[in-house]
Amino acid sequence: MLYREAGDFKTSYAKDNQTFPIKFDRWGYWAILLVAAVILPFLVTDYWANAFLVPFLIYAIAALGLNILTGYCGQVSLGTGGFMAVGAYASYKLMTAFPWMDMITVTLLSGLITAAVGAAFGLPSLRIKGFYLAVATLAAQFFLVWMFNRVGWFYNYSASGQINAPERTLFGVEVTGPNTEAWAQYLFCLLFVVVLAWVARNLTRGTIGRQWMAIRDMDIAAEIIGVNPLRAKLTAFAVSSFFVGISGSLFFTVYLGAVEVGEVYGIQKSFLVLFMIIIGGLGSIFGSFAGAAFLVLLPVMLKLVGVDLLGWPTDIVAHLNLVVVGALIIFFLVVEPHGLAQLWRLTKEKLRLWPFPH
Repeated sequence: MLYREAGDFKTSYAKDNQTFPIKFDRWGYWAILLVAAVILPFLVTDYWANAFLVPFLIYAIAALGLNILTGYCGQVSLGTGGFMAVGAYASYKLMTAFPWMDMITVTLLSGLITAAVGAAFGLPSLRIKGFYLAVATLAAQFFLVWMFNRVGWFYNYSASGQINAPERTLFGVEVTGPNTEAWAQYLFCLLFVVVLAWVARNLTRGTIGRQWMAIRDMDIAAEIIGVNPLRAKLTAFAVSSFFVGISGSLFFTVYLGAVEVGEVYGIQKSFLVLFMIIIGGLGSIFGSFAGAAFLVLLPVMLKLVGVDLLGWPTDIVAHLNLVVVGALIIFFLVVEPHGLAQLWRLTKEKLRLWPFPH
């Protein structure tokens, strides 16, 4: 009975158009943010930080970026893993070339560098679309991975070809390196998630977001009414790549600490992030978080149930994870193309009308 609009009077267009028009939603949002920022850091363990919380936050940023490009602007991309690699290698070069630079600046600059690379690879979107654009971004994925493997300058001519994140501190607390505490990793990633989610929400609700959605729905009609396709598509690629670059940077510096580009940022990473927004919901900020949480938590839950509880072999559980993900993708594409976000919207509508049938 709490989820009601009775008493929620709007006296302006701004209040009527706010993200959370119902008080219960606003209180819930601030409560979740309070728990995430104040309470969880004292409860988080190394296992849950490395198994779920930190990868969830990082993948949520990548899903937000890809959702901006694919869900809001309608431009298909299969190069997410390559752009994450750009962010990771940009962070590595910045950390080794400028040891005095703080990690927030390093991460943001890595995102900007990735945005420039993404905008460059987004130029073909002005002439091609759909399947052909997907193939072009797939070519970008393979080219970037090949370049980081073959050009020794990117990994400082290391004999192994692997890059390792140097130890860095922020306000006296170590945030990269093998001695980093779990709560420090978690809070550092949470900072970027909160800020970038706020930026994504405001961008998609503003003029730029409306231009993206006009291009997505019908690019010819959008151009007729005054939307510049060049600016709209390139800004979508740039903003999306900025988000993806930051996620790739955090994945390397904070989460893994050492990566080899072909193993960590291969084509499977691009498909994983794409599956997140398909299951979570295209064109939805909440869907990006829901898809990331689901696909990060699913292997953990299958391992706890299949391996630890039922005693199944690890390889069987790993294959079962792929089967479940594939079945869910087919289900959502056929039954509910808008994913978990639409199911959540329908649930809220039912709660607002319950117990009435209409």
